Amino acid sequence: MTITGSHNAFLVALSLIIAALASYAALDLAGRIRATTGWASRAWLITAAVALGGGIWAMHFIAMLSFSMPGISIEYDVGLTIFSFVLPILVTGLGFFIVKRPGSGRGALLASGLVMGLGIAAMHYTGMAAMKMGASLSYRWDWAALSVLIAIAAATTALALAFSNTGPIQRAAASCIMGVAIAGMHYTAMAAAQFTTHPSAVTHGDHLGIGQGSLATAIAALTFVILALSLIAASFDRRFADLAEKEAEALRRSEEQFRRLYRGTPVPLHALNSDGRLEQVSDAWLELLGHRRDRVIGSPITHFMTEASASRRIAVEWDTLLQAGELRNAHHRFVTRAGRILDVIVAERVERDEQGNFVRVIGGLLDITEQKRAEEALRQAQKIEAVGQLTGGVAHDFNNLLAVVMGNLDLLRKRLPPDPKLERLVQNALQGVQRGAALTQRMLSFARRQDLRAEVVDVPALVRGMEDLLQRSIGPQISVLTQFPLSAVQALVDANQLEMALLNLVVNARDAMPDGGRIVIAVDVVDVQQSGEGDSYIRLSVKDEGEGMDDATLAKAREPFFTTKGVGKGTGLGLSMVHGFAEQSGGRLVLTSEKGKGTTAEIWLPAARAGEQSVEPPEPAQPAVPTTPSLRILVVDDDSLVRMNAVAMLEDLGHQVDEASSGLEALTILNERRFDLLITDQAMPKMTGVQLAESVRAMLPTMPILVATGYAELPSGSSLPRLSKPFDQARLAQAIDACLNSAGRNVVPFPIQAG
Repeated sequence: MTITGSHNAFLVALSLIIAALASYAALDLAGRIRATTGWASRAWLITAAVALGGGIWAMHFIAMLSFSMPGISIEYDVGLTIFSFVLPILVTGLGFFIVKRPGSGRGALLASGLVMGLGIAAMHYTGMAAMKMGASLSYRWDWAALSVLIAIAAATTALALAFSNTGPIQRAAASCIMGVAIAGMHYTAMAAAQFTTHPSAVTHGDHLGIGQGSLATAIAALTFVILALSLIAASFDRRFADLAEKEAEALRRSEEQFRRLYRGTPVPLHALNSDGRLEQVSDAWLELLGHRRDRVIGSPITHFMTEASASRRIAVEWDTLLQAGELRNAHHRFVTRAGRILDVIVAERVERDEQGNFVRVIGGLLDITEQKRAEEALRQAQKIEAVGQLTGGVAHDFNNLLAVVMGNLDLLRKRLPPDPKLERLVQNALQGVQRGAALTQRMLSFARRQDLRAEVVDVPALVRGMEDLLQRSIGPQISVLTQFPLSAVQALVDANQLEMALLNLVVNARDAMPDGGRIVIAVDVVDVQQSGEGDSYIRLSVKDEGEGMDDATLAKAREPFFTTKGVGKGTGLGLSMVHGFAEQSGGRLVLTSEKGKGTTAEIWLPAARAGEQSVEPPEPAQPAVPTTPSLRILVVDDDSLVRMNAVAMLEDLGHQVDEASSGLEALTILNERRFDLLITDQAMPKMTGVQLAESVRAMLPTMPILVATGYAELPSGSSLPRLSKPFDQARLAQAIDACLNSAGRNVVPFPIQAG
């Protein structure tokens, strides 16, 4: 006989609540699976499987306990009951595992939903099979199939919701729907069950065997506790995860801020890993070397050094840095993207963690390229100044020797018999002296000690006046092209020295073109806005089409005695003389050259101001010996040969001469005797000629004083008449006459007693 059972309404409601709560717990715990990794993710997967699978079983078992049939006692097989408990946990865990794998898509979701739904349905029918009662059980296939479909649909929905981003409200609504669906699956399956009593069935009224009501309540309470603990654990884990996420976000913001500050700092900074490769660089670092960030990060820092610097870095400095923990003031040479070589100071420090493990190397670069260039320029200037001082001293001493030779040759020529051969020999010797004097002028020009007589000079007119001389100097294979402005171009300069400088530059251009070519001589005006020198300048340029110079040769071109010409073909003083002349004139010498493309030499000279008139230099005339009354003269010179030469020429002119070898000796003589004229050398030990003149003027204010010197300059502020060495007798007589004229010709010669 077929029996129809009934359900306890309270337990049915309790089963629905458990199904909904289990669904909510599973959805909440699944969120922790997504938020964690590694063992933590696997632990939350197991917890979610126990919560959902165990909750579904608890709902099923309580719903089974709520079912009763009149007169039929129901008991449960322990083995099948335990299997029905384990089965939903396993299939739920398997479904969660399949869906959570990276890259799993809709196919994996459907497959896992199918497996999980079938497993839940199997759990239900296994639980039904565990029932022991005095009746046989059969199922209607249509209702059974519907229950399986509901189980599959509920499982698929649960898995889809478990791994989607839902909030608490969405999870609560979804869990209610899933709870109803899961319970609906159970009660649909119960509707498919048909119970038929056995003839020998023992009836016990409405007795529930082992107290199903109490058992259902106990299982429900235990399920609630387990689910509540799971939710509490998930809540704490979520709270901790939120705190960790906030800390991580704060750390990310701090790191991003530090990265922005690091990159934006005006100092070239870098960070290296343990292999010496660049992890991070500042924008200033990239700007200094001209590279892009993507080309720099991950590359060894040695890739941006010269070969010598990279070798030293690898062989010595890297190990020292790792051992000592820091590197200070290491000088290296870096290569920019454009190929420029930069002199750089590198300072670095090793950063370690609390355990002393290597983290990174933090360092910075200091570009000292301009400082090095300034230091090199200063050293070069000091070297040139030292050589200039030496050259000036040598020229002074050489002028003294030439003065002796010239003076004696001059006296000798006056005493020679009328013999043309002897006259020619003396004249040749005098020409040699004059060539030596010209050489000392070059040396003094380099030392910037030559006597310059600045005047307003029409530069184009000066060049035109030298055309014949220049053409004869360079030969027929080379042509000269001039480029001058239409208006007058006037400079304030010594015309004679400018001619010598131009001739030097043209001869250099000729030597640079052994196979012939063209020389372009140009003159133009560079005003203050273009030159930046604070005034207008006249630029006289000489350009050739020769072989040119490389950077190393160009850097040394102005150095004294440096020449690229063969032995005996150049003194190395040409450009040095032009350089010294230009700077002493208030301008400069600018050289530009490129190998294989020729050289351009520019002399920049201060332009004459408006209103200044050009002065034509007078034609040189053969000096004549002026007629001067016999004077009593005191000659002071520390060089005995020069002193004896001067005395001899003066006595030959009819003067009475006393001599002194020092300023102190001269003062002693002046205290004892009176003289018409004092002729003194300038460069003497202990007391110079100017100092002697000051002492003499304190004693004898009207005493005429003439300074004879191998240097061209006297101390600033001195207005004493000067006689440049070397000099002949005619120039000496002219200087004496000019000195007496400047003194007012109020000199009354002392009578000279015979004997």
